Amino acid sequence: MVRGNFKQVIVVRGDLEVSIGKLAAHVAHGSMTSAVKVMKKKKSIFDSWTRMGQKKVVLKCKDLRHLKKLAEAVKKSRLTYEIIKDMGLTELRPGTVTVLAIGPDEEDKIDKVTGELPLLR
Repeated sequence: MVRGNFKQVIVVRGDLEVSIGKLAAHVAHGSMTSAVKVMKKKKSIFDSWTRMGQKKVVLKCKDLRHLKKLAEAVKKSRLTYEIIKDMGLTELRPGTVTVLAIGPDEEDKIDKVTGELPLLR
């Protein structure tokens, strides 16, 4: 068992004008996809996070450029992540990047990258 505090962070683009339902679907998609990656690559972290209640935090970034900058920082930090793109069937154009899902992993590692971001409100 891995010890520590674990969480998953989902970062949403603040410049997109989409319905709450569309946004919720993309957050869920990002959460699941990134968690499955962690389950396969870092099972002990996934198991500890699951036992601790699967903490998730949804944050907001400014725009696509900001999200890409965050993704680069996440990659350099060697955190597991997933970038979600829309299929373009309803509200957005095909390939529109909507969400960056990070982890689950150790809280302090994720906070080094996302600690300055505001909560999605």
